Amino acid sequence: RYWLIKSEPESRIDPKTGNDSKFSIRDLSEVDCEPWDGVRNYEAKNNLLNMALNDICLFYHSNCKNPGIVGLAKVVSKEAKADEQQFNSKSTYFDSKATRENPRWWCPDVSFLCLLNRKISLAELKDLKQFEELMLMKRGRLSVNPVSSEHFSQLIELSNDSGKVDDTD
Repeated sequence: RYWLIKSEPESRIDPKTGNDSKFSIRDLSEVDCEPWDGVRNYEAKNNLLNMALNDICLFYHSNCKNPGIVGLAKVVSKEAKADEQQFNSKSTYFDSKATRENPRWWCPDVSFLCLLNRKISLAELKDLKQFEELMLMKRGRLSVNPVSSEHFSQLIELSNDSGKVDDTD
């Protein structure tokens, strides 16, 4: 199965913690694996719960000057686990209703696979009719989206178009 996961590649200081929330595809490439945590939307949470070992994720840079798909990641956990941030009262993602016995938020672990040959920008996707039904186009703010195998193949093919310039953040 295929997914699209969004992350912010540019620095943004969390007002509650003072920590930088930046996490780019290059940051992912520097760690073994990363819990895909901090998601606080119920539909996106359900998508995280549906992820399975070896599912492939299109890695999307959002909330930046030129958003777009920049690389691939892989789900490396058998199933999602409780998002630890929901239990930390100092975290922006703290949830006072969550308990260890009854967590409300979940996260799988993901690892870096590769950079795409070039970024596929959101502007480019909007110009291409075959991506009208891509969940990213319909539910733009959703941070975790399922992607059909057909769309996935088309996106990989598009990323190999050598006539386009690579401007991966």
